[in-house]
This record gives sequence, structure tokens and C-alpha cells, in this order.
Amino acid sequence: MTQIPLLVIQGPTASGKTGWAVRLAERFPLEVISADSRQVYRRMDIGTAKASVEEQAGIPHHMLDLIDPDQSYSVSEYVTTARTIAADIYARGKLPCVVGGTGLYIRALIGGLAEVPRGDDALRKQLGQLEIQRGKGSLYSDLQQVDPEAADRIHPNNLVKVIRALEVYQLTGQKLSELQRNHNFSDSHFRPLILAPVWPKEVLHQRIAERTHTMLTAGLIEETIALQAEYGEGLKSLQTLGYREVLGYLRGDAALDVVRDEIALQTRRYAKRQLTWFRKDLATIWVDSCQESDRILKLIDDLIQP
Repeated sequence: MTQIPLLVIQGPTASGKTGWAVRLAERFPLEVISADSRQVYRRMDIGTAKASVEEQAGIPHHMLDLIDPDQSYSVSEYVTTARTIAADIYARGKLPCVVGGTGLYIRALIGGLAEVPRGDDALRKQLGQLEIQRGKGSLYSDLQQVDPEAADRIHPNNLVKVIRALEVYQLTGQKLSELQRNHNFSDSHFRPLILAPVWPKEVLHQRIAERTHTMLTAGLIEETIALQAEYGEGLKSLQTLGYREVLGYLRGDAALDVVRDEIALQTRRYAKRQLTWFRKDLATIWVDSCQESDRILKLIDDLIQP
């Protein structure tokens, strides 16, 4: 099987991945494949930091705006579609470039999905009832006990993923993190070059603060109001970073400056979890995208012409 050369730019939120890809497109005939679990939603643009109209100009971007905010989208669906798109890009003589911060999407795309059991609706319902009976965060505490590695990668408020990890453990007796780590990635469809921008912590935190300010001034509140009006506050995708904090503001729970600081805080925590995930991938090459341009260009040249 011919392996397709695949450029991957992964890393934490606000690390400049999209801008980096746009700059590289001036040198290489690449097309971007998004690897972001929230950018698949239509009408969720500002809060998910989708590439702007200017950034997308002249550079095809794929895997954006695939479904409505009340629809679900699985990792396996992502892998199937993204692999087809990457093969088409390569067949047209261009370089597929995956850009994003959803590590599971990228890992699954490159190496396939670990074999985990199908969902058990009865067990999920039972676990959900336990969370209600015992109180918010109780299932996350359970997960910390049985699979601390998985718990470290999941936000405590993401009950869907918490339940899924516990479900896998109860159905198989194995930790989800172990199933994913021990999965054999030898049958990859791709020959990847995986790059990640590296920033000093204080610089990344400043970039996060600036992005938060930009999102709020660009219309994140108005975007949230429109989604809430159409789908209701209980929409699962509205319970994610940025949107959930704005919902609190709309309910009158906190002032806008408090909400801004909370979004920045939670984004920093999310970026830390992303960094923990990506640092475990020994194939990742960490580079200073501002200072190591010659090295980066040489690596990509070698990828295209091995």
C-alpha cells in the first residue's frame, strides 16, 4: 500500500497553527484538513476559532461546517471522511495538511481506531443516573480512581466522555487509556510529518488572553444568543469552552469581565491538557515557527520528495 505524505500541524489552542499553515501554503501546494472536534459544526465559528474568510482565501479548507450544532459526529466518521479527502488531495498533486488540536482525531486518522466496545445505552443511562444521585463530579472522581490517565485528558465537566471512559472500563475490564496506547498503528495509510509550534508558557497564556478578547469583541456573545434561541440552552455543543461561560453571562451569573477571565482560565487549562497529550507522541517535532523556518521548510521538502 502506497503511503500518502501527510503534513500535520498540531498543538494547543491559540498556538498559531492555522496562521502557520496559511504561511506555508505560500511555499507549498497544500490543502488544509481541519482536525478540530468543534469546527465540524455549522454556525459555531467565533467560539471555535475557525479560519477566517481571509485565511481561507485561495487555500482549500476541508472538514469544516459538516453538521448542524444539534447533530453528533464520531471519530470514526472523521477518519473515514478525512482519509478520503487526503487521498483526493494527494491524487491532485497537492500536499494534504492536517491542522488542529483534537489529538484523538489526529491519532485515529494516522493510525486507526483502537478496538473498543460499542456503546451500551442501558449502562450509559445507569451511569447518568448515578451522577444525578451522587452529585456533579462524582463520576469524574470514579474515573480518576480507575483510569487516571484518561481522566487527565478529559475535562471534568465533559460528562459524555467521562461516561464513555467508565463504560469501556466496565464492559471490558480494561482502561480506555491502555486500549488507546496499546493500539497497533503499523498499518497507517500515511507517511506523516508531525510538527507542533512551541511557545514559552507566558507567551502562550498571553496569546490565549488576546484570543479571548478577540472572540468577545468579534461577536461570541451574539453567536451564543443565536444558537441558544434556535436550539435551547441545553444544546450539548453549547456546553463547551467559551459558549458555556457566555451562557452564564446571559443568565446574569457573572459580569462580562469575569466571564472573559474565566474563558481565558479554562482555555489555559485546556491547552495544558492538549500539551500533555501531544508531548506523549514521540513522533512530534516541536519547532519555533518564527525562528526555525529553514529547518521547517527542509523537513517538508523531504516529506514531499523522500
